[in-house]
Amino acid sequence: MTGNGVAVDFTDVTRIYGGAGGRDGTGTVHALDGLTLHLEPGEMVALLGPSGCGKTTALRILAGLDEPTAGRVAVGGADITGVPPNKRDMGMVFQAYSLFPHLTVLDNVAFGLKLRGKSKADRTAKAADMLDLVGLSEHKQKYASQLSGGQQQRVALARALAIAPRVLLLDEPLSALDAKVRAQLRDEIRRVQLEVGTTTLFVTHDQEEALAVADRVGVMNQGRLEQIAAPADVYAHPATPFVAEFVGLNNKVDVQVVDGRVRLMGATLPAAAGSVATGAGVALVRPESVRIDADPDGSAVVASVSFLGPISLIHCTFDDGTRLVAQSSSAHAAALGSGDRVAVRVEQSEVLVIPAAA
Repeated sequence: MTGNGVAVDFTDVTRIYGGAGGRDGTGTVHALDGLTLHLEPGEMVALLGPSGCGKTTALRILAGLDEPTAGRVAVGGADITGVPPNKRDMGMVFQAYSLFPHLTVLDNVAFGLKLRGKSKADRTAKAADMLDLVGLSEHKQKYASQLSGGQQQRVALARALAIAPRVLLLDEPLSALDAKVRAQLRDEIRRVQLEVGTTTLFVTHDQEEALAVADRVGVMNQGRLEQIAAPADVYAHPATPFVAEFVGLNNKVDVQVVDGRVRLMGATLPAAAGSVATGAGVALVRPESVRIDADPDGSAVVASVSFLGPISLIHCTFDDGTRLVAQSSSAHAAALGSGDRVAVRVEQSEVLVIPAAA
């Protein structure tokens, strides 16, 4: 990492839009509701959440494309509220590639440098370096229409980085790509970001993307930041039921915690650190920690089996109506079908129990 990054701070940032309806029934929408977020220099933070949660609003406010109703945004310790977008030194990549069709790939990448008054020699050299960084040097004389979608998004990334931005903003940059290209470019974006060391805000609705690329993931819901932590911590220790569900921990079981232990699917397990101390809560169980075996006397019935290549998801329903999803190898799942009675057990050393939703 080259150490080009600067710190970014959102402090109690609120953005309210007027209009009919609104989340609170008053005709206003709190797109952001007191967002406080710190990005370390050179860090990549992913804001993750469903459509309308406020993640893109936060990015637009940082870019200067929108203004907060209240609160403060600072870059490198300096308040940038009111600073025009073209004075903020932000590099932006969006879902749409937005390349100029009449310019070559090289000239597209050099375009921002031309606006900044760089000489032709300097901007050509810098653009060539950026194309080399994203692996497109051999395509520099082509036009956008001659490139694949993944290649066009690489050009957009190179163009954003060519101006040596203080902060890189990525707004759903992979959404328009097919699954295979999306995974490849996701890894490429992370490699490039680590190499250049630019502080980066990555906005996405895709939990796999967020967990794969970011140093930290912030999960947003209805304008609020529900949790911000390292990807492994968000997955293993979600702070709220919403976070748990959004990052794929879709097994949530109502339980009682007694003396630090939980009775769950025939097993008594210790409650993990950070769990509800005592009383009612929601146990979070990873699908990969649930073991399903055919058993005519089992306490659950297979509802369906979803084949996902090397793994399968087995959807089960207990006699009391509780639903559960188990992840297993497809070879193991092949022996199970809808209506089969199964025994279910949890193969975790402990279980996280969070407060029930209000």
